[in-house]
Amino acid sequence: MRPMAALRHAPIARAAQFRALAVSCGIGSPETAAKVASAPPVSKKMAPGVLIGMSESDLQQLALEFGQDKYRGKQLHHLLYKRKIKEIQDLSQVPLAFRNELQEAGWRVGRSPVYKEVTAADGTVKLLLKLEDNRLVETVGIPVEDAKGSVRLTACVSSQVGCPLRCSFCATGKGGFARNLKSHEIVEQVLALEEIFKRRVTNVVFMGMGEPMLNLKEVLEAHRCLNKDIQIGQRMITISTVGVPNTIKRLASHKLQSTLAVSLHAPNQKLREQIVPSAKSYPLDAIMNDCKQYLLETSRRVSFEYTLLAGVNDTVDHAIELAELLHKWGPGYHVNLIPFNPIDGSEYKRPYRKSVLAFSAALESRKVTVSVRQTRGLDASAACGQLRNEFQKVPLLEESQQVEESELEMAVSS
Repeated sequence: MRPMAALRHAPIARAAQFRALAVSCGIGSPETAAKVASAPPVSKKMAPGVLIGMSESDLQQLALEFGQDKYRGKQLHHLLYKRKIKEIQDLSQVPLAFRNELQEAGWRVGRSPVYKEVTAADGTVKLLLKLEDNRLVETVGIPVEDAKGSVRLTACVSSQVGCPLRCSFCATGKGGFARNLKSHEIVEQVLALEEIFKRRVTNVVFMGMGEPMLNLKEVLEAHRCLNKDIQIGQRMITISTVGVPNTIKRLASHKLQSTLAVSLHAPNQKLREQIVPSAKSYPLDAIMNDCKQYLLETSRRVSFEYTLLAGVNDTVDHAIELAELLHKWGPGYHVNLIPFNPIDGSEYKRPYRKSVLAFSAALESRKVTVSVRQTRGLDASAACGQLRNEFQKVPLLEESQQVEESELEMAVSS
C-alpha cells in the first residue's frame, strides 16, 4: 500500500480496532461500540458555589450546563466584574428562569456587605467587610494623584482573617487568627473599593491582614481573577510575605510578572527574631538565598519592606548592615522604608523624620535603591488590623443570637 493510501485508511483501521476491543470488553455490538466512540466527552458538572472568582470561560460553561448559550456566560462576566452585581436576582439582564435555576441549585454571587467605612482626611478609605461566618476583614483604598492630575488607586487587600505569625509590631497579629480567606473573599475587596471610589483600582498589594504565603493557593486564584477578569496588570500587583519556608520557591515556579515584597525589618538574624518571632524557623540567609533564586528564575526584582521602629532598627549602623547584607546576595534589590504606624498597646514608637532620612541616605550612599513609603490614613486606623481590632475579637453574632443574648441580659438583670 502506498504511504498516502495508508494515511487515508488509518482512521478506518483505528475505528475497526476500537470496535473489536469494545466487543471483546463486553460493551456490546459493533453498533453500540460505534455510538460510544462517537459520543461527546461527558463534562463534570460544576458544584454549586460562588460566581465571583470564576473566569469568563467558566461562566460560559456554567450557562451551558443550565441550557443557556455561551452569550449568557459573557453577560454574567460583565455583570459581576463591571456592573458589580451583588445578588443573583439583580442579574436583570439574564432571563428570570435562569436566575431562579441558579439560585435553586445553590449558586450565589459571593459578595459581602460593608460593615464599617472610615475615611481619612487624605482620602484613604478603610472598609470592614462582614463575611458569611460573621468574621470581619479589612481592606484599604489609597488614592494618589500624580503631577499630571491622574489618580492611581491602590487596593491593599487581606488574605487571612487575622494572622498566625504575630509580628511584634503588627496590629493584625494582636487580634488573633481565625481562618484563611477564600479567593472570592479576596477579589471582592477590590470590587468593594471600586464601588466606593467609583473608579477602577489600578494597583493591588497583598499587604493587608494575614500572611499571603500561608494561603498561597487562594491568593494565586485571586491573582488570576484580578489580572484576567478585573483587568489589573500583573506588574501592578504585589505579593508580600514575612517569609514562610519553601513558599518563595513555589511562587517562583508560577513565573508571575508581579512583584514579590519580603518583609525584612532587620539586618541580622538576632534582631529579626526579636521583631518577627516566626523568623526562628526561616533564617535570614535562607530567605536571602530564596530571593536570589527568585530573581534568577523570574527576572523580577525583589523588594524588601523595612518597618522603621524608633530606637530598635532605625540607626545608621543598621542601614549600613542592611546594605552589606543586600550586596552579599547580589544586585537588583529595592528597599521600601516604612515609618511605623502607631497602634494601641504597642511599645514601639514612630521614628523621627531625621532618623528616616539618615537611614535612607546611608542606603543610597551604598548604592541601594530605596524609597520611603508615605504614611496614609493615620486618622483612619489605617495600620494593618487596627480597625478590625476595634470592632471584633470574636465573630459577630447573628441577629437572632443578638436578640437571645439581650433577652438573657434582661432576665439576669431583672
